[in-house]
Amino acid sequence: MTSLAHQLKRLALPQNDSNLLVRREVASLLFDPKDAATMDRSTFYALGCTGLEELLGIEPAFLEFQDTLFSRASLTLERSVQSKEVNEKLDAGISLFLTRLCPYFLLKPAHKCIEWLVHRFHIQLYNADMLLSCALPYHDTNVFVRVLQLLKIKDATNQWNWLHCLQKPGVPLSRGALINHCYSDLSFMDFICSMVTRSIQAYSGHSGNCSQLRVIFSFYASTIVPALDAVDKVSDTIISKLLPYVQKGLKSSLTDYKAATYMIVCQLAVKVVMESSLVDSLAVHISKSLVKEPVLAKEGLGCLTVLLQNQKEGATGPRAVGRLCSMPALVSTLQVMAAVHDVRPLLRYLLPHLVHSVFAGSSGEVLESILTSVPLTKDLDRTMARLLLDEYLSQTELSAENLSALDQRLLPLVRLFESKYVCSLDSILAGHVTDISDTQQKHLFHHFLSLSLCSGKFQILGDSDTSLLLSLKHPQPSVRVSAVEHLMDIVTSGQQSLDEGFLKDTIVERLQDEAPSVVSAALRVLEVSLDDLTTLGSKLISDNSDGFLSVSFRLPVQTEALRLLSDPRLGKSDADLVQRTGWRLLPFLVATSSRLGLPRLVARSSFLQQHPLTLTWAKLAVLVEQQQGSGLRQKTSFLVLTQTLLLGLGGLSDTQHLLTAQRVYLLLERPLLELRLQVSLTPESGRLVSDWPSFSEALTAYLSRCEQQPGEPADLEFGCVLTCLLRDFIQTLRCDDASFKGEVWWNPEKMDTNTCCYLGLLCRMFSVLMSGATDGPTAGSFRQLMKLLVQVHLGDPVMLFRFLSILWGYGSNHGDQLDVKVGAVLQTQALYMGGALLSNQPDAMLETLAATDSPVVPSLLCCLSSPVREVRRSALAALKSLSGASSPFQPITERLLKTSEEIIADPTYLSQVLGVLHAESSSSKSRKLQASMQQLLSTVQTSSCPSYNSAALLDALSNVSGQVRTLVLRTPTQQHPDVPSCQMMALEQISKSFFSALGDEKVQQKILSVLFDLLVESRSPAVADAISSSFKGISVDAQLVANELSPPQKPNVSVTVQQTRRSRPAEGSGPEGGAVSWRRVTLILELLQHKKKLRRSQSLVPVLFSLLASLEPGSADHANMEYTKQLLLSCLLNICNRLSPGGGAADVLDEEKFSVELVVQVIRASDVPQTHHHALLLLGTAAAIFPEKVLLNIMPIFTFMGANLLRLDDAYSFRVIDQTVQMVVPALIQLSDGGSSSHLVAVVTRIVHVFVDALPHVPEHRRQPILTQLVTTLGPAHFLWVLMLLLFKQHATQTDGSASEKDEALDRDVDFWVSVCSHFDVGDQLTSLINILNFLLQLPDDKDDAPVKRPAGRRGAQKKKEGEEEKLEDLIFSLEAHSGKELRHFKFLNVSFMAQLLGSTSFIRKVAEGGDDVDATLQPLQQKLLEEILRYIHSVARCVEENSDKPTAKFWRVLLNKTYDVLDKVNALLPTDTFITVTRGLMGNELPSVRRKAMELLNNKLQQRTQWEEPQVSALLQLTSDLLSIVGSGHVTEGAELAINRQTALYSLKLLCRCFGSAHQEAFVPVLQQAVQVVTVTDEDRNVMGSALLCVAEVVGTLKTLAIPQLPRLMPAVLHVLSDRKELLSSEIYLLSVVTAMQRVMETLPHFISPYLQDTIIQVCRLTQLLQSSSSSSSSSSSSTNQLSARLASLRSSIATLLPPRVLLPSLSRFYSNLLVDRKQLVALMSILKEHIGHMDREQLNVHQSELTSFFLTALNFRCQHPQLDLQKTSRIEGCVIDCLIAMVMKLSEITFRPLFFKLLDWSKSDSSDRLLTFVRLSDGVAERLKGIFVLFAGNLVTPFSELLRRSNSDELLFASDLAEEKTSLLLDLVLDCLQKIFLYDTQRFLSRERAEALLKPLVDQLENQVGGQQVYQQRVSQHLVPCLGQFAVALADDSQWKTLNYQILMKTRHPDSKVRFSSLLMLMELASKLKENYVVLLPETIPFLAELMEGEEAYS
Repeated sequence: MTSLAHQLKRLALPQNDSNLLVRREVASLLFDPKDAATMDRSTFYALGCTGLEELLGIEPAFLEFQDTLFSRASLTLERSVQSKEVNEKLDAGISLFLTRLCPYFLLKPAHKCIEWLVHRFHIQLYNADMLLSCALPYHDTNVFVRVLQLLKIKDATNQWNWLHCLQKPGVPLSRGALINHCYSDLSFMDFICSMVTRSIQAYSGHSGNCSQLRVIFSFYASTIVPALDAVDKVSDTIISKLLPYVQKGLKSSLTDYKAATYMIVCQLAVKVVMESSLVDSLAVHISKSLVKEPVLAKEGLGCLTVLLQNQKEGATGPRAVGRLCSMPALVSTLQVMAAVHDVRPLLRYLLPHLVHSVFAGSSGEVLESILTSVPLTKDLDRTMARLLLDEYLSQTELSAENLSALDQRLLPLVRLFESKYVCSLDSILAGHVTDISDTQQKHLFHHFLSLSLCSGKFQILGDSDTSLLLSLKHPQPSVRVSAVEHLMDIVTSGQQSLDEGFLKDTIVERLQDEAPSVVSAALRVLEVSLDDLTTLGSKLISDNSDGFLSVSFRLPVQTEALRLLSDPRLGKSDADLVQRTGWRLLPFLVATSSRLGLPRLVARSSFLQQHPLTLTWAKLAVLVEQQQGSGLRQKTSFLVLTQTLLLGLGGLSDTQHLLTAQRVYLLLERPLLELRLQVSLTPESGRLVSDWPSFSEALTAYLSRCEQQPGEPADLEFGCVLTCLLRDFIQTLRCDDASFKGEVWWNPEKMDTNTCCYLGLLCRMFSVLMSGATDGPTAGSFRQLMKLLVQVHLGDPVMLFRFLSILWGYGSNHGDQLDVKVGAVLQTQALYMGGALLSNQPDAMLETLAATDSPVVPSLLCCLSSPVREVRRSALAALKSLSGASSPFQPITERLLKTSEEIIADPTYLSQVLGVLHAESSSSKSRKLQASMQQLLSTVQTSSCPSYNSAALLDALSNVSGQVRTLVLRTPTQQHPDVPSCQMMALEQISKSFFSALGDEKVQQKILSVLFDLLVESRSPAVADAISSSFKGISVDAQLVANELSPPQKPNVSVTVQQTRRSRPAEGSGPEGGAVSWRRVTLILELLQHKKKLRRSQSLVPVLFSLLASLEPGSADHANMEYTKQLLLSCLLNICNRLSPGGGAADVLDEEKFSVELVVQVIRASDVPQTHHHALLLLGTAAAIFPEKVLLNIMPIFTFMGANLLRLDDAYSFRVIDQTVQMVVPALIQLSDGGSSSHLVAVVTRIVHVFVDALPHVPEHRRQPILTQLVTTLGPAHFLWVLMLLLFKQHATQTDGSASEKDEALDRDVDFWVSVCSHFDVGDQLTSLINILNFLLQLPDDKDDAPVKRPAGRRGAQKKKEGEEEKLEDLIFSLEAHSGKELRHFKFLNVSFMAQLLGSTSFIRKVAEGGDDVDATLQPLQQKLLEEILRYIHSVARCVEENSDKPTAKFWRVLLNKTYDVLDKVNALLPTDTFITVTRGLMGNELPSVRRKAMELLNNKLQQRTQWEEPQVSALLQLTSDLLSIVGSGHVTEGAELAINRQTALYSLKLLCRCFGSAHQEAFVPVLQQAVQVVTVTDEDRNVMGSALLCVAEVVGTLKTLAIPQLPRLMPAVLHVLSDRKELLSSEIYLLSVVTAMQRVMETLPHFISPYLQDTIIQVCRLTQLLQSSSSSSSSSSSSTNQLSARLASLRSSIATLLPPRVLLPSLSRFYSNLLVDRKQLVALMSILKEHIGHMDREQLNVHQSELTSFFLTALNFRCQHPQLDLQKTSRIEGCVIDCLIAMVMKLSEITFRPLFFKLLDWSKSDSSDRLLTFVRLSDGVAERLKGIFVLFAGNLVTPFSELLRRSNSDELLFASDLAEEKTSLLLDLVLDCLQKIFLYDTQRFLSRERAEALLKPLVDQLENQVGGQQVYQQRVSQHLVPCLGQFAVALADDSQWKTLNYQILMKTRHPDSKVRFSSLLMLMELASKLKENYVVLLPETIPFLAELMEGEEAYS
């Protein structure tokens, strides 16, 4: 493009765009451009208005555009012709609308509005910038791409040309590309910024916060900020572009806009270092925005922080500070920000200005708030301190008054800062101390120090010329002492301030000083400041007590420290700290040679007197443990602290005393035990404990020895101190609760914790003292201590021996309550000590110790069974010492002493001796021995006796008999939770072997009695479990249990049922009146539930039935009685189950004693389901044992089940029913094996009847399992049919409900019946169906046909048997009890069910899963079923014939159909081989109906199955002979039944041929012969012949060439049949069969029918014509007619496609002359030829083209040959010929078609003018098919057509016949249509100027041609002429020729004839619609003519 073209393009206006004048494509956002071009303006307007209304519902700001852009006037507004002012106003409105639309751009209403603006106002051309501005925030969406594609931005100079690359691919604009262009094109950046301001302005006044603009602000920030980040260097140009918008944003009141501006400012600050003035300006604007709108306070301060952080320091002036100080939320916001972010830059900027303002006289509130709330981190606190100090030191010009006022203002500020940042202030002040030299500066510095709390430490001391802080750390002690004293003066005077931290640190440091003088001075300072530093003082003394009490300090310092410790102020704040200090001072109580005075000071101090030492002995004990060691100090500390503990024991409470004593003794025990190993002195050198009167003397001796001989051990002296401590411990120990001392047995298992602790300490001391008193240097001391122990704690001999009894037996205690280990050594020592003491006791005391209430003798007996020999020897020695006293145990002890050697040798000998003694006591009359043994047993039962002693005695009594053990069983006491009681131990010993070894039944009976009594009396679950476990383990004779169950007066129960019955009335209240303990019976029965080891269990049966009988009368405690019944029944059931498996239950059990009637009575009397369950289970088990007895009561049992149990919906009831049925029914069946089977069937039928009657009341989900189990038990092969019949009868007798309800009930019941049957084998189901059919055959046809019953008088067995049979029949279906309707319903239900069952999925699946073996077993049943169903079919068919004239005829017909359905289902189940055999047999049946049914079954099988085995095929082929015999058995006078059979046989042959003919062709040759024979018979039945023809068709199609010999017979016969018009038309089915046969022969043997081709074509054409005429005469067509049409079409197609052209074409040429006689058949002939030509290939067509051309020239001459025919009929026939010719033309090439076309053109010009009409019609058809190709040949038609148009418009006649006008009119229509198609498909500029001029005037003149009349004229103009001229105008494509054409048409509007003028007007409308916008240039000359037409007076309607 040249530069001039570019300039012109830039100057071009949008309204000059050529696209606006073209309507082929229209710019559109929502539609395709081509589709949009077809839509009118009103559609777009409606769309825009709809969108606006929807937007108004969201945003009311769009309301003002309803009267402007979307007003009705906008429909006619064309902006291209408007003035500049109007367009500017329009642009302003569109800009405002698009700006407001931007937030809603993604909504559908917005798209609708934009669509209207694009269509009407072309905003994509005029307002492209605003349109993009509206869409740009959504640049990553597809809608933006669609908007972008509307724009014309291809030109490189266009500012949006950078988006041109996105238009064609249609991809959204990426964010990266947008950002890159933003910083590279600053005009685009300015565009984005200005877009925000425009949006704010557009919504100003309509919304307060402009929340809808959030998307604009987000786009603004998300674009500008990344652009600034992406640019390498932010230039001044970019800053200058952004600054105006930044200022607007900071000044704006919109939160989102301001936030976006903050982000931009932050990015600018980070990216570039700006000028100071700019930074200051931005800071001022930001501070102003924060004060004006403090909404984004945190964000604004953050922005300011980032600005200050990244710009040069000092660039920001003080103007912003004042603004920020007026901000209310400044400090709170800074506080929040400081917790997360670093705000130091902002504080570093604020603090200097704030400090300066305070010194200048302003208020310091802001600064104080910042110091209070905002932390100053990272040297900022030091900066603040330096600012304060420097600013203060610079105030040199102030007067004293002003300086005082300044101090008052600064004082709170400095104190506040010092309280938070004291270290920073100290460091700054310390640095200035040495730097200041000027006097005035020093003066100001001291003034400033006075403001702070720490002014004193910076005070200059005169002695050292340094500050107090430095003097305290001076290297010379004297200077440090002077500084501490100065510090003392400051503290006491209070003139100068010192902070507490400084004072604290100073005292801590000086107390740790090396110089004692400094420490002493520090202590004095601490004493003075103790009031203020109480906590500190305590902590200092506590932490440093080891230091200042060390030996390095002299006594004065130590004295001063201890004096401070005694200060009462010390313990005011922290008592725990004081106590800890006391613990640390205790070790200093020990005197050493280096510090003998220090312990005295510590001991005399008031600290120890005030210390609550005695309240926390546990801590002291811990301290004592810590002091144990080998060093002198540790040992001394241990001894002193232990003595301290002993001194404090007396004041403690009982529990604390004992616990502390236990802890102290544990400390003493180990060193005491080690004492004997360490002491090496000789015995005579030792001293007794009594030699040292006090602990202090012993300790002094120990310390003296250590001081005199430092290097030698002082073990003896140390041991003496220990023994003194133990002596004091023995004397100090006490037990306040002495109640245990009065007990006979000191049983640790029953003592409390304190007593156990006390006794445990005694035992421990006893053990230690005994071990130390044996030998060694300390033996004397230990003996003295032992004596002291006995005197203090065990002074009474009785208590002493009770204590020794503990030691004698405690070794076997597993509980260890005393926490003492008593071994064999200690036990032996205690025994020897006891023996020695006994030998010295007086007789009276010995008798007391040997009494029954003394534990001495039993404890010694326990020791005799000890496994240690020495223990047994010492125990015997003690017994020997006791033998002289009178004692109840003397007989036992004497015998034991006589056998002392055996006892010492054998530990088990004691039990043998006691066993012998017990035997002697039982047999002899020695009362002493009996009393002695009884007393020993009583001792075991004593509750106070320890369990370990009782266990030892029981073990010793292990050889005692069971009678003695019963006594032990009644001793339930348990001494210890971990040790079982004697009772439990005895129960554990009742084992199987023990119980069997007893032998004596009386003893066993006694033990059982005691066990059961104990079970009743005991309340302990453990005892009950033990008794249950023991009873389970032993093997018991049932008679013993029966005796326990019997009433006391009847120990041996032997009662019969008859006796029970007789005694029942006389019993009255019976046993439950008190004779029988039902609780005891219940517990025994519960034990029997799980008892397995029970001998002779049948012995329990009589007593159980007796108890059951005694429970029958009513009782108050009904629930317990029911439970007892259940237990009794359960026990009986267990007994029966135990006896049944052996098979000898009936022999063992006495039938007379087993009362079935009683069980039945229990069922009737009880209303508890659980009782019913137990009784039924018992009866079920009893049925296997005594079936006769159960049989007598069977009906009451099952009647009860049906009435009660079946209605319960619980699993247990269902299980009870299941078990009852399983156990009772098999017993009945087994019983009936030797009896009458009919009786069994009757009984079983009644049982089944009970279940069926109860079925409606059974829960639905229980019905099927119950019936399934019942039939399974009965035997499905024998009784399933009975159940089904009873179910059918039940349904048949139900009469309630409507018809729909009955249908639903029937469907539901049938499904249920099928589901019940599906649970059984297929064989059982088939057997049941056979039995049902037999039963149905036995029933009479109707109730009236039933035989009359004979009178009741009959005799003998015959009468009984017949009566039973009649009863069985009545049980199933009684004719007397039911009506005839119910009988018929019953039969119908049976047959329907059989059909439903045989067709059910479950049944078929079972048959399919059976396999070959199952099929072999089912075959006899299937055959039997088939025979029975055929028998029943015969019976029902007979009933149909007999009842044809009765009201029940319909029922029998329906029943017969159902029976046939059953037969079909049976047929489907038959194996194929069996089916073939059965079918062949049925075909020979004498009944025609049976034969026909057999053939129908065969047909169904052949149609359903596709795979056959070869043997089966052979068997099926053998059926052809039988079928052919049926076909050939007919004659002319045959009946209708036989004719139907022949048809069925022919159909069967057809199916056989279809299935097997292709593989066995020879087998079907006879079939074809027989079928042809039937066809050749002229008087054959039409239906039979039709079937024969169909069979012929199938066989011929299969045999193929084998059928050729039959063609000479077949084809003439078929053609003859087709020639009989009357027969054909009378039956469409017959005609269809004939056509089918002909069509199949034609398909199979097309090359062999040439002799019959002519006749075949004649008949086919004739049949086609007949069918068309019959279809046109009748309004509707049947399905057979449709099939016939399809068959004829297929036959014609076969003729056209299968025959070669050399055979068919000559025939057609010959046939054409014959068909001319019957012109109606020419249509069918042409259809054959047309399809034949379509099937020919090009080579064949080229070969036969000349022949076809001559044929068509002849055929096209049809109009000339028949001018007298009606034009419509001629056109129809001629149209068929033309269609056929066009089919040939479509196969020709251009080269071959051109000669043909010219030949046809020449042909049309010769001879008659009718040929011209035919040629024009042919040309029109060819033009329609060839479209643009025909235009190549159309040039030769211009002149002829022009001439025809001219001649037709003149007076010259084109045709010389009577129909000249009609033909002329037809010719004109065809010419116009042909020209219209030529113009329509013209793509090669066919209409040259010459051709256009040749055609233009003749075509326009046709507006005046009214040939044919007014109606024909109007039709020709509207349908032919107007479309032709319209397309002619389009094809011209030339403005000048358009004008000529338009003018010619306009001239016709002035025609005098109004019809011509109206036609001209129609033509103008068509021209305008075709030319569209191009017609605008023709409007000027058109309007005057239109005005003339409007002024005319005529009105054409």
